[in-house]
Amino acid sequence: MSRKQVLTVAVLVAVLVWSTVMTVPGELTAVAALLPSLGLLVQQIVAALHGTETGGNAPADTPPAAVAAGREESPR
Repeated sequence: MSRKQVLTVAVLVAVLVWSTVMTVPGELTAVAALLPSLGLLVQQIVAALHGTETGGNAPADTPPAAVAAGREESPR
């Protein structure tokens, strides 16, 4: 595994351990508040591990070259 992947897994483990620690004493309200951010964290980690680029507003059928060209600034 690369250094980036090891760091990513370490962060994920730390977040999951913290979530478990908060759940054990019955802090369900805190866990409910953290669920959206935990979901986003997992999504970003999966995207990082698979090397996919998230974001952008291009439709699914837009070729990558067209997406890259759309990100450039137009000449003035």
